Amino acid sequence: MKIKASYSNSPSWRNVYTHANLPEELHPLEKIAKNLWWVWNNEAIEIFEDIDLKLWEETKQNPVLFLQSLSLEKTKEIVKDDVLMGKIKKVVRDFEAYLAEKPDESKTSIAYFSMEYGLTHVLKIYSGGLGVLAGDYLKEASDSHVDLTAVGFLYRYGYFTQSISPDGQQVANYEPQNFNELPLEPVLGENGLQLVLEVPYPERNVYAHVWKVNVGRISLYLLDTDFDANSEFDKSITHQLYGGDWENRMKQEYLLGIGGILLLNKLGIKKDVYHCNEGHAALINVQRLVDLIENEGLSLNQALEVVRSSGLYTVHTPVPAGHDYFDEGLLGKYLGSYPARLGISWQDFVDMGREHPGTNEKFSMSAFALNTCLHANGVSYLHGIVSKSMFQPIWPGYFPEELHVGHVTNGVHLPTWTAKEMKTLYYKTFDKNFLNDQSNLEIWDDIYRVPDEELWGVRSILKKRLIDYVKNQLRESLNKSSRKPSEVISLVKDIKPDALLVGFGRRFATYKRAHLLFTDLDRLSKLVNNPERPIQFLFTGKAHPADGAGQGLIKHIIDISLRPEFFGKIIFLENYDMQLAKRLISGVDIWLNTPTRPLEASGTSGEKAEMNGVLNFSVLDGWWYEGYRAEAGWCLTEKQTYENTGYQDELDASLIYNTFENEILPLYYSRNEKGFSSEWIRYVKNSIAKIAPVYTTKRMIDDYIEGFYRPLKKRHEFVVADNFKKAKELAAWKEDTAAKWYKLSVDSVEIIQGDTELIHDTLNLVEGAKYTGKVVIDKKDIVGDVGIDLVFTQFDPATNSDKFLSSNPLQLARKEGSKLFFELEYEASVNGSTKFALRAYPVHPDMEHRQDFAYVYWF
Repeated sequence: MKIKASYSNSPSWRNVYTHANLPEELHPLEKIAKNLWWVWNNEAIEIFEDIDLKLWEETKQNPVLFLQSLSLEKTKEIVKDDVLMGKIKKVVRDFEAYLAEKPDESKTSIAYFSMEYGLTHVLKIYSGGLGVLAGDYLKEASDSHVDLTAVGFLYRYGYFTQSISPDGQQVANYEPQNFNELPLEPVLGENGLQLVLEVPYPERNVYAHVWKVNVGRISLYLLDTDFDANSEFDKSITHQLYGGDWENRMKQEYLLGIGGILLLNKLGIKKDVYHCNEGHAALINVQRLVDLIENEGLSLNQALEVVRSSGLYTVHTPVPAGHDYFDEGLLGKYLGSYPARLGISWQDFVDMGREHPGTNEKFSMSAFALNTCLHANGVSYLHGIVSKSMFQPIWPGYFPEELHVGHVTNGVHLPTWTAKEMKTLYYKTFDKNFLNDQSNLEIWDDIYRVPDEELWGVRSILKKRLIDYVKNQLRESLNKSSRKPSEVISLVKDIKPDALLVGFGRRFATYKRAHLLFTDLDRLSKLVNNPERPIQFLFTGKAHPADGAGQGLIKHIIDISLRPEFFGKIIFLENYDMQLAKRLISGVDIWLNTPTRPLEASGTSGEKAEMNGVLNFSVLDGWWYEGYRAEAGWCLTEKQTYENTGYQDELDASLIYNTFENEILPLYYSRNEKGFSSEWIRYVKNSIAKIAPVYTTKRMIDDYIEGFYRPLKKRHEFVVADNFKKAKELAAWKEDTAAKWYKLSVDSVEIIQGDTELIHDTLNLVEGAKYTGKVVIDKKDIVGDVGIDLVFTQFDPATNSDKFLSSNPLQLARKEGSKLFFELEYEASVNGSTKFALRAYPVHPDMEHRQDFAYVYWF
C-alpha cells in the first residue's frame, strides 16, 4: 500500500478573546458600560471619546467592546492623566448618585412585556417604531422613578442589516451578535451559573438563558434559546425578530407570554400592573390565570376578575390585518393543554380570542388581550378612535363611540434624542429643574429669549454634522458598489450645506407613501434644480424582507435618485437604524411624513425632530393631528377628498409641491443681513415652545400613571382584598346574570308629549319639543339592577351605515317586586331622519365600565 503524502483531520478551533485587565481605578467604567444610562448622558459618552476617539468609532460606539479593546499601555496612560481621571471620577459620581435614588413608592409598579426594545444601536433587539418607543419608555421609567421590570428577547441576529445592491435592490443581512461584547450581563442562579428558565412546550421543555440589561434604574430581562440544551428547531425561537414562519411566531409569543410570567415567578417579582405592549404579549394572561387557579384555588371566572383588574393592553396597529391571528390547529398544537388547566372547554378557550365567538375565525392575540385586560389604549387621539371602531365587534351591543378603549399619545425620551448642542442650549436657557418638569410649557417659553442668531448657529452645526456623516456614508457604500470614482466624488460634491434639507426616514410599508414626492417628476425636477432656492431630500428606511412592494418602492426611489436631474438632490441612505436616525432627526431642516390617512397610529420620528428644532411637514394623522400648530410646521389635511387612492395621492403630491414652492422655501430663504432667516427661526422657536414639551415620554408616562396605572392598582387591590372577596362576588353575580339574562322581559314602552301618547314605532318629533319616555321591565329573578338607555342613530351616506348619535340613560323611578319602572325627559335636538332603540344592560356598583360585562337586550 502506497503511503499518502499527507494527512490531517479537521482542527477543533476554540474561541480565544484577549482583552485588557482594567486597573482598579477604571473598574467603574465597566459598570457604566453595562448600564445604558450612558446612552442618554453626553458626559459619559464624552469620556469614551476622550479616552480614544478613533477606537470609539472603530468599535461602533459600543462601550463594552471599547473597554475590551483597550491596550494595557493605553489603560496605564489613562490612569496617569489627571485631567481625564478627574472627568471620569465626576461621571462615576453622577452615575452612582443616579442609581442610589429609589423608586417613588407612590407610583404604581409595572411589569412590561414587549417583543422588541430600541435602546441603542449597539443592542440589535428592535426593528422600528414599536421597539424604539418601548426603549424610550424604559429610560423614562428610570428617570421618573417608576418601579418597572421589563421582559423581552435577546435575539442572536435581531432585525436585519440593510445594504443596497448595485442595481438598487435591498439586501437583508443577518449578522450574529456576540453577547459577550454587548451591554448586558447574565443573570446567575444560586449555583453561580447562568440562570436557565424551563418553559413547558408540547411534548418537550424549551430552555432559555436569562440575561439582564440595566437601563438606568430599570431591569430588562431577556430570554435566549440559542444554546445546546435546545433542539435546532427551538434554538431558532430567539434568532430573528419577526422572522420565520407562523409557527415560529407562535413559539415566540408563547415564550414571551407563558415564559415571561414563569420568569417573573422564578425571580420572585410581582407587580401591581401587567402591561402588554402590543398583542404579542397577550399570553401572559394565560399563565397568570393558570397560576391563580392552581395556586389560589380560584375558578376561571374568579381568576379572570383578578387578572383583568391589573391588565393593560396597548395597541399600536391601526388596521385589523396588522394583528396576529393563528389557525386553530396551530393554536391547539401549543396551547391544547391549557383549557383543562383553566377548567373550560377548548371551544370556550378559543372563543376568548375571537371577535365573533362560536365562529371559525382565527385566534386573535388582540381579541384575547382585550378579553383578559380591563383597560386598553391606542397611541394617539385619532388612533384611539380608530381602535374603538376596529375592536367594536368584540362588544356587539355597543357602538365604537361608547367603548372604554382610551388613548395615550406616544412621546420620545428627550435626553436620548436631543442632540448635545441643543441640550446645552436648553440647560443654559431653561429652569434647572426642567427635565423633571418637561411638560411645563411656561419653562419652554424661555426659548424666545434665545437670540435668533445663536439658535440658527446651533442648527447649522447639527446640519453640517449630518452632511459630513452623509458624505462619509455615501463614500463607503458607493465605493462598495460598481460606481465609478468620479460618480462618487460628484455625488458628494453636489450635497450643498446651505440648501434646505428635508428628511424622510421610516419603515417602507406602502401606506407610508414614500413614493408621493415622486408623483410628478417634472415638477420635482424644477423644485430641486432651482439655483436660487436649492432643496435636497434624504430618504432612508427598511422594508420587511417579505414585503415585495416595500422593497420595490426602495428600488424605485434609488433609480430616480440616480437620474442626472436628481443626482445629489435625492439621496437614499442605507441601513436606517437608531444611530442614523439620531443624525437625521437633528440635522435636517424639515421632517417629511406622508402616511395614508388614518393609518399612522402615532409616529414618533417627527417628535424626535421637534426636540431638535426641526420643523415637521406631515399629514394630520397620528401624533401630528394633535401636535400641529400654525407657524410651527406645515400640514396636509386629515380629510380624504377621494376614495380613489390614486387621485388622493395625486392631490396630496400637488399640495406638497405647492407648500414647498409657496411657503417653505420662501420662508427659509428670506435671509437678513446676517445671512439667516429670522422668520424661519420664529417658526423653530414656536415649534420648540408649543409642541416639543407635549410629546416627551415624561408626559406620556405621567398619562399612563394617572389614566391607567393608578386606577388599575386601586381596582386590583379592591378585587383581591380579603382573600379575593370581590373577585368571587363579581364572578358569582356575572355567572348568575348570564344564566338568567334571557328571562328579562319588557312590559310596556310609552312615549308621551303632554297628555298625548305617541306611536313609538315611527315618531314625528319637533325639534326643541320635550317628550317623556316611560318603560316597565320585569327582571324576574335576576340579582341586582338593570339599566336602560334610549339610543339614537342616523344614517351616514359616507359610510353607508348608521352612525351613533347619543345614548340617554333612563332614570329608575320605582320598583315593584321584580318590575322596574323607568322614566326619561327628552328634548328633540337633531333634525332629519333618525332611528332609536332601547337597550337594557346589567348594573352592578362594582363594575368598572359597561364592557366589563357587556350583556345587553335591545327592544
